[in-house]
Amino acid sequence: MERQRLGDAVLVATSLALTALALKGHWAAVPSAVIGIVGALGSLALWWRRRRPVAVGWVAAVSYALSGNPLPILFGVYSGAVHAPRPRAWFLPVAGVAGFTAWSLLDDGRVNVQDTAAATLVASLLAALGVYVATRRELADSWRERAERADAERRLRDEHAKADERTRIAREMHDVLAHKVSLIALHAGALELIATEDERVRAGAGLIRVTAREALQELREVLGVLQSGAPTSDLPDLPTLVSAATRAGQGVELHDEAGDLPPATARVVYRVVQEGLTNARKHAPGAPVTVSLTAGATVVVDVRNPPPADAPDLDLPGAGTGLIGLRERLRLVGGTLEAGPMDDGGWCLTAEVPRD
Repeated sequence: MERQRLGDAVLVATSLALTALALKGHWAAVPSAVIGIVGALGSLALWWRRRRPVAVGWVAAVSYALSGNPLPILFGVYSGAVHAPRPRAWFLPVAGVAGFTAWSLLDDGRVNVQDTAAATLVASLLAALGVYVATRRELADSWRERAERADAERRLRDEHAKADERTRIAREMHDVLAHKVSLIALHAGALELIATEDERVRAGAGLIRVTAREALQELREVLGVLQSGAPTSDLPDLPTLVSAATRAGQGVELHDEAGDLPPATARVVYRVVQEGLTNARKHAPGAPVTVSLTAGATVVVDVRNPPPADAPDLDLPGAGTGLIGLRERLRLVGGTLEAGPMDDGGWCLTAEVPRD
């Protein structure tokens, strides 16, 4: 837009300069005052050649006939053919022929066949060039719209393909995991029923059954995320997570000074604590775990445990990607994660999570 205005300003200034020359050289057979006034009006009209193409074309024709300045009529006919609606574009060559022949009539007092033919040829060429440029622009706009539409359709196909792949993965996970976890819950329930003499065995079986049921629920939530791309429900709060770990025999002490958090932040904090408790159970069974939450500009989550006590190896499988995935999750929300051994041989996991 700024380039167009600059070009229009240069064109108007050039046309005004030619009007001054036409006034000095008396390029038309009319009084000098008429040449100066009409030439200036025709030059200024070029500023609106895009918004009022037909009107400017006729003004430019009159300006040429009475001033002899050719610039307004040349650009008036050309620009009118470029910007005028197609049903009205034929007015522009008519205006050009009228302007050229009128100047010849005023200059010589007559119009011959050669003058009419030359005026018709020049006006037709200008109008044809304008129509050609307009057609090229319309084709370019059409190609651009077609390319944008094709790109939008491609992105839509990609989204559908991703949704189909998420659905396939969700079904595969359900087939592989849900059956196994449900079997654990079934056997734990049977053990709970038959363990009538040993209360500890009965309580442990009940805990296994409840934990398996909760695992199934979280599995369904994960499958829902894979299928829809958005969480299906809120995660359990931290006291519930700590309570479940305590019932399972893990000593956990929670110090929550963060208070209520936004849902997105609370979800990330929950995952950090969950990963910390899982790692402590796997690598330091029997060791107490301290979970601390403090809030300021960011929420600081600290999960630490001392060296493992003498406890049986749980032999829990792991892919070694828990911390990698957690670090990536925090990176996406603008947080940080640090994990490593402490001086006393324990382990510390610290995360900073933005509140927003």
